[in-house]
Amino acid sequence: MLLSEGQMSDYKGAALMIEAFPRAKALLADRGYDADWFRHALAERGITACIPSKTNRKVPIPHDTALYRQRHKVENMFGKLKDWRRIHTRYDRCAHTFFSAICIAATVIFWLPQ
Repeated sequence: MLLSEGQMSDYKGAALMIEAFPRAKALLADRGYDADWFRHALAERGITACIPSKTNRKVPIPHDTALYRQRHKVENMFGKLKDWRRIHTRYDRCAHTFFSAICIAATVIFWLPQ
């Protein structure tokens, strides 16, 4: 996991983590990750990029729309985590404490019926 500053671009954060990516068939990401170098790095690892092209790209790169629709499951989980006020407003200054709060919230969300 990587906790970055709020102003950091999405794909710059991904550049810091790309070596730690697990083996996977595809990577679902939003338009913020649309960069040629990122797509190339994923292809080198044998990962198919399912990333819609940015609107300013001259030649759009096609993506699997059926697979991309599954991304809402991840977004729903982030939405459930942000229902926890402590996480939504980030009360904790220390990254370790913040990650601990996320783990507790994720455990409660997973184990308790909603």
